[in-house]
Amino acid sequence: MSDGGLEPAGPTTYLLIDGENLDATLGARILGRRPAPEERPRWDRAVAFVGHQWGGTVKPRFFINASSGTFSMPFVQALMALGLRPVLLSGPPDVKVVDTGLQRTMEAIADRAGDVVLGSHDGDFLPQVQELMAAGRRVGLLAFREFVNTGYLDLVEQGLEIFDLEDEAKAFNHPLPRLRIIDLADFDPTTLL
Repeated sequence: MSDGGLEPAGPTTYLLIDGENLDATLGARILGRRPAPEERPRWDRAVAFVGHQWGGTVKPRFFINASSGTFSMPFVQALMALGLRPVLLSGPPDVKVVDTGLQRTMEAIADRAGDVVLGSHDGDFLPQVQELMAAGRRVGLLAFREFVNTGYLDLVEQGLEIFDLEDEAKAFNHPLPRLRIIDLADFDPTTLL
């Protein structure tokens, strides 16, 4: 359900991934160190999840800060092989290039047909998310629930859908060492044994 080949009929959903934010959250706040390649999300699963949840065509865009003038070619090639389109951005050191690129992309989507699932925890995108929702767009957030900016939580009653990257999208090969509150209805004691 990506840009290549035959795509299903139906609405278009842009999956906009803030790679820096999700990787930093995984490393610093969950693992306590830089993630190894096998510990990072399987982005093809995230794309498939969004397609399954919302149907239609999924257009995944993975935003990367390339301001240093370099980027990891193997990583970019792996993204492309999975059907994701890398967006390599550069800019001055005082500009959050990935955030700015994502904001501009969401603003551009507001002028055309399409829904959005944003892969980020960052509250810098709240104005764009609110604008899309006000325009009647379906908007979702794909992140680790316990680290989502509280401004997004306030939008759930207005229709924002929040999906957990591990629990719902099943984007990881192994369980992450997350410390979070588990609703009793979802509690599986066998995970403790």
